[in-house]
Amino acid sequence: MIRRLFIANRGEIALRIIRTAQRLGMTTILGVSEADRLSLPAQIADENALLGPAPSAASYLSIGREIAAAAAARADAIHPGYGFLSENAGFARAVAAAGIIFVGPDVSSLDAMGDKLKARQIADEVGLPVVPGGEAEDKAAARDQAAITGYPLLLKAVAGGGGRGMKRVDSAAELDRQIDLAMAEAQAAFGDPRIYLERYIGRGRHVEVQVLGDGKCAIHLGTRDCSIQRRYQKLIEEAPAFGIPEQPLRALTDAAVRLTQHLRYRGAGTVEFLVDAETFDFYFLEMNARIQVEHPVTEAITGIDLIEQQLLVADGQPLGLTQARVDFEGHAIELRINAEDWERDFRPSPGRVKRASWPAGPGIRVDSHIGKGGEVPPFYDSLIGKLIVAGKTRAEAVARLADALDGIEIEGIQTTAGLHRHIVADPRFIRGEVDTRFLEGLSIGSVQGSAHG
Repeated sequence: MIRRLFIANRGEIALRIIRTAQRLGMTTILGVSEADRLSLPAQIADENALLGPAPSAASYLSIGREIAAAAAARADAIHPGYGFLSENAGFARAVAAAGIIFVGPDVSSLDAMGDKLKARQIADEVGLPVVPGGEAEDKAAARDQAAITGYPLLLKAVAGGGGRGMKRVDSAAELDRQIDLAMAEAQAAFGDPRIYLERYIGRGRHVEVQVLGDGKCAIHLGTRDCSIQRRYQKLIEEAPAFGIPEQPLRALTDAAVRLTQHLRYRGAGTVEFLVDAETFDFYFLEMNARIQVEHPVTEAITGIDLIEQQLLVADGQPLGLTQARVDFEGHAIELRINAEDWERDFRPSPGRVKRASWPAGPGIRVDSHIGKGGEVPPFYDSLIGKLIVAGKTRAEAVARLADALDGIEIEGIQTTAGLHRHIVADPRFIRGEVDTRFLEGLSIGSVQGSAHG
């Protein structure tokens, strides 16, 4: 039984995990870097364990430091959150070797899905369509594969997601330079520089399926649309995905469950697809073997606590849900609020928060670790909070979202809240006419020029 839970993460997801774990009666131990010793998650956790200096390579990405801290704290289990080591099979192996429970899928699933090339191969074997592309072992191999795939194309990190290491390439002339940039970014984010190529689909929608499994059975908790992005990082997520005919939508969820079942997957995961916005043909992109940033919109339409489900399955309990028992109600939208100056090419905006006011009210949820006096360090991801709204219909959720946005007031740093106000007021967003190039059509010059970096 999990009595003492070590959280190997930071920020809003650490706070989210702490709150559910404490509700379940678990003692929470938070691993913190020197930069996060005074953070809100550190104050809320029952105990703290210092990992090391602020840079993530010496703290949150250090397997040795994480394991040593968890062992010293007598932790029964480690929850990795998202990002950092959450999909690192080596970390999961080290956790198991230390006699600690890893709150996530088995190592076999992490091996299979953590390597995006291997994941593509398995998805293809299970019968899921994949985007044409292939591995780029070196620049010569990349040139050969690019000649087959054609331009434009995308470079992607083999070992991770979240837009890290992802670059669009429009011509052979820029391929080598973009490969260098993609590999360097992948190495910094995941400790693995490997990349692969995929055909770029212009009018695509990013649609994903939330899945749960206990190693024996698997179910889905519906879909999410995550099409509005900048630099291939999500800005807005909605549940359920909207405007897609019932037949392709059912085929998509069936495919996600089929893959999850094939893997004998344990815990929460997300199967991501690229959907052609015109034909509704869909292609497997990847499976994120962890909790997602956007999990609250699924919680809003199902009433299911996904962190709780992760912890129960990790504790050896069978999935207490069947597909027939999952009820979907209403529509939910999440906005990611980042500490960035979106009018200056999304430049990071670290610093001390002088004032922080978040909205509240029916159908409104805020997940944030930042308040007045909080510090946004320059070492980590810029996400400082998430605004989630829910309504009986998408129209009601959109209207509620516009009102809730006016309740966000952050002083001392720049945030993307202003950008979201433009997006939410855009007639295309109101009508639900979204795709991955949405920002390019937004009538703001600085945004249009930087939508793809």
